[in-house]
Amino acid sequence: MPTPSPSAAPSSHAQAPNPALHPSPLSPACRARDRLLQWSPVHPCTAGNSQMTLSDSDIQRIYNVISHAWANSTKETYGSGLLAFHIFCDSKGIPEPQRAPADAPIIAAFISTLAGSYSGSAIANYVSGIRAWHTIHGLDWSINDNKANALLKAASSLAPPRSKRAPREPYTVDTLLVIRCHLDLASPLHAAVFACLTTAFYTTARTGELTVKTLHAFDPLIHIKPSDVTVQHDRHNNLVTNFHLPRTKSAPAGEDISWAKQDGLSDPQAALENHMTINSPPPNGPLFAYRRGQKHVPLTRGKFLSLLASALKASGRPPLHGHGIRIGSTLEYLLHNLPFNVVKVKGRWGSDAFLAYLHCHAQILAPYIQAQPSLHETFLRLTLPPVR
Repeated sequence: MPTPSPSAAPSSHAQAPNPALHPSPLSPACRARDRLLQWSPVHPCTAGNSQMTLSDSDIQRIYNVISHAWANSTKETYGSGLLAFHIFCDSKGIPEPQRAPADAPIIAAFISTLAGSYSGSAIANYVSGIRAWHTIHGLDWSINDNKANALLKAASSLAPPRSKRAPREPYTVDTLLVIRCHLDLASPLHAAVFACLTTAFYTTARTGELTVKTLHAFDPLIHIKPSDVTVQHDRHNNLVTNFHLPRTKSAPAGEDISWAKQDGLSDPQAALENHMTINSPPPNGPLFAYRRGQKHVPLTRGKFLSLLASALKASGRPPLHGHGIRIGSTLEYLLHNLPFNVVKVKGRWGSDAFLAYLHCHAQILAPYIQAQPSLHETFLRLTLPPVR
């Protein structure tokens, strides 16, 4: 079955019709992120089949509101899944009325067809996209979760080696110091990058939460600004610097991250103060904007990671992935014996995914596997599956 490449990132731009997709007025050419809303089932929820007195414009408004439940990046992935599903249905001769609401055998066949060619996570995201499509258009999703999960688990075990990412190496405090040695902190760009790096590391933030995608992508309603930074203290007068993220993928209403002053040259407070002194970013502009000539330029994620890679290369070290900053931050706090539940809250982990880092680092496990019942019990409670 010809489907989108499993390694290709979904495009957010308007796209020409896919040659593998049979033409249909129900699936017009549009951006990947818009397919959930613009691709319509044959029998969506309408005013005519609603038990309440709702107009078609009311129903359309419901669709529009529900579609905002997912971040654009998620909708792009889901849109790719919806495309793959329709190509699959076309190749199997499944008529459009049978695609939504979809029967369990069709979804099972879809998963089985992709198994062995796509990663388990990609297939799971594609199925989630089909389910989101049902939700937006008011259709029931009657697929048995246990059966679907069993198929997805099997698909993960059959995933080709090329679809599996190599483990992300973590940044460490030593990595930060090595990078610092190869930066000129009197340079506007370098000052902004090091401040962004230390803030990302000590707040356990995602790099995309502190940078922008492109030079023209800054949106004050989405991206962090100097006016979003405050200094707070607790009842013991412990000071923390708080950063309010106006909107994130997991928190559309915004959320807060923070760090405290650290000892040594990786101190995020000193790095931020240096950045503010050299660059003086506008209060309602990008937090890590840097001076270039007579204007301020927002720090893009690409520029940020490129400079980090150059600094590491100059030190004789290989470049690291941006996600390694968040991984390294998690490990750093765990190595300081910060309780697991506190690290989960600080890193804003919605699941126990961060526990995967425990199994590869004996230093973290050491305090929890000694003859100390309280720590040992904490570790077991977090890592062992629940009794059923």
